[in-house]
Amino acid sequence: MPDAITTVRRVQITALVAECRLPAIYPLRIFCEAGGLMSYGVKIEKIFAGAASYVDRILRGANPAELPVQAPTEFELVVNQKAARLLGLQLPPAFSQTLVA
Repeated sequence: MPDAITTVRRVQITALVAECRLPAIYPLRIFCEAGGLMSYGVKIEKIFAGAASYVDRILRGANPAELPVQAPTEFELVVNQKAARLLGLQLPPAFSQTLVA
């Protein structure tokens, strides 16, 4: 699961997994941007935007106890083409919309 330690060490983690030639799926897009093969998880920008809207509502006088609980509604699948090629994987054409160069 993503936390401060794994997020800060994502370059080292993805490099070690790649060195071992293991296909891996990560929880966030930033792991693919660091060299990981795939990620499936929430769109972190949407989470931050939701948090910002809550802060705005609270600063405008809303009672935090009365605000509804929010859950993620948008998820994304990202596949790193370069990592896939290094592992010798053939990707189907359906993945063309989700790829990181």
